[in-house]
Amino acid sequence: MSASSLPEDASSKKTAGQLAVTTLGALGIVFGDIGTSPLYALRECFHGTHGISLNPANIYGVLSLIVWALILVISVKYLIFVMRADNKGEGGILALMSLAYEKKQVSSKMRLNPILGIGLFGAALLYGDGIITPAISVLGAVEGLKIATPYFEPFVGVITFTILIALFLVQKKGTASIGRAFGPVILLWFVVLAVLGVKGILDEPSVLLAFNPQYGFQFLLDNSWHGFIVLGTVFLVVTGGEALYADMGHFGRAPIQFGWFCVALPALLLQYFGQGALLLKTPSAVENPFYLLAPSWALYPLVILATLAAVIASQALITGAFSMSHQAVQLGYLPRIEIRHTSSREMGQIYVPLINWLLCIGTLYLVFEFQTSSRLAAAYGIAVTATMVITTVLTYIVMRRRWNWSRLVALPFLALFFTIDIAFFGANAFKILDGGFVPLVIGAVIFALMTTWKKGRIILSERLQELSIPLDRFIKHIVPEVKGKSPGTAVFMTANFGITPPALLQNVTHNQVLHENIVLFTISTKPVPHVPDAERVQVKFIGDNFYTVVVHYGFMDSPNVPEALQLCSQHGLLIESKRTIFFLGRETLIATHRPGMAIWREHIFAFMARNAQRATDYFQIPSNQVVEIGTVVEL
Repeated sequence: MSASSLPEDASSKKTAGQLAVTTLGALGIVFGDIGTSPLYALRECFHGTHGISLNPANIYGVLSLIVWALILVISVKYLIFVMRADNKGEGGILALMSLAYEKKQVSSKMRLNPILGIGLFGAALLYGDGIITPAISVLGAVEGLKIATPYFEPFVGVITFTILIALFLVQKKGTASIGRAFGPVILLWFVVLAVLGVKGILDEPSVLLAFNPQYGFQFLLDNSWHGFIVLGTVFLVVTGGEALYADMGHFGRAPIQFGWFCVALPALLLQYFGQGALLLKTPSAVENPFYLLAPSWALYPLVILATLAAVIASQALITGAFSMSHQAVQLGYLPRIEIRHTSSREMGQIYVPLINWLLCIGTLYLVFEFQTSSRLAAAYGIAVTATMVITTVLTYIVMRRRWNWSRLVALPFLALFFTIDIAFFGANAFKILDGGFVPLVIGAVIFALMTTWKKGRIILSERLQELSIPLDRFIKHIVPEVKGKSPGTAVFMTANFGITPPALLQNVTHNQVLHENIVLFTISTKPVPHVPDAERVQVKFIGDNFYTVVVHYGFMDSPNVPEALQLCSQHGLLIESKRTIFFLGRETLIATHRPGMAIWREHIFAFMARNAQRATDYFQIPSNQVVEIGTVVEL
């Protein structure tokens, strides 16, 4: 019996079962960050650096703001609008930037395109978020031990350090086996959140009145400036919004939407209402309403579960940083770095050692410097709010350019969510002096490195063109004079169409020899996640046994030059791998005062180029079949 002939109820059950399994996986990877916000979010509104006085009117007002922040920012903005802007199924700010940006010919004299600029800055800010999230989540969870008994108070920092170091150490093993346990743990976490929330609500049912948005408006009117500042702490409840969008490519839109509306959102609302009910009944519980909502006998199991949830939340941000770094390298905004694939079946499971240990150092420093989750909360949020503003702007551009929405239809989206995002950003701006400068500095440094590398590559390409000659002139005037022929195929990697690769020109000049077949090999990264094998290779014969081969990759693909060359046989070019030699250029870069970039940026670019991963490793070229030819280039 074919699938199409199955009874309708059996087919629907199969579909529903697949959705349930995928949703469970999404819970473990996608919702960890936003799911651990109850550990500290409501507490900081009243007990933090900019906390408001604790009274019933303020409790109702803050709860109302939390409820509608979750509904408007996460449910409406991200789940309904932003997640429609998928780039061949992939989400995240770099994928969104690729959708919004119309690629044009660039030169070193051109300024950075504004769309590229804000997209890259948003991506850079997420690295700051990736450092703070593990620190605040794990620290907030472990602090529950102080509620259980004061004996553990001196050891909170040490325990947090140990957990974080272990977390970063296991990254090289890959997350496949651990990932299978993530979904059930987070599902249990949300169930516990909901149960504890219901317990609190039953003690003080009137707290449900806070669902009325009028309480939120009244709170802002009554508390004016101070109420506006508290918005910066309310924002902590939605800090995982970008993760929902960034991880869309792993699970698809439907499982994330299903997981949010059916599991995460109800559990979070019940938990925040439960904490609010506890504060109405017992104001002294403001010290840690999450843990004090639980019965005393459940404290230790709750600390263990919260720590597991915090580790999972941290894992999602770390994995996201790996994925974003991979995309940035492919799109040409970071130099080649070592990327290890930890699964033979799942392409998205990667480990990036450099990023892992930089995140580890940054996270441990924040724990050492801030010491408590309350102090970290004062620094948390400014980078994420800035990224959310950028996401709103880029989504509006996609609406106009890609979806062909009229200005009349798209502007209300921009007006509503830009206003909300700017309000949150303004409120979080007060955190800059309390430590919010940390993720901003991290973002600014990474943005500078990204733009320096991109512009440096453009300048280097122009300088290499100056040192070379047009390819048609080389084939017409120089090739006929070369008498020596070497058997096999020579592959010259080049980024410039129509220009003789410097390695080829130098090889002929110094050795006076050419191979039987010459392949000019160019890698092109398209603004899509993946390129199928059928569309990967373009081969063109240009005369005198010269061929150009253009290989297309998506920004989530990993280049493999030998595999790509084997695909050329489908286009009439048969290349024997054992009779192939690869010629690579190795440029020695010298910073000069020539127009292009500031001298300090040229020094940084030269340093990054010297320390980039070897081309043979990154492009998976056999090192015993490689000849490197050096060139001195004055930037």
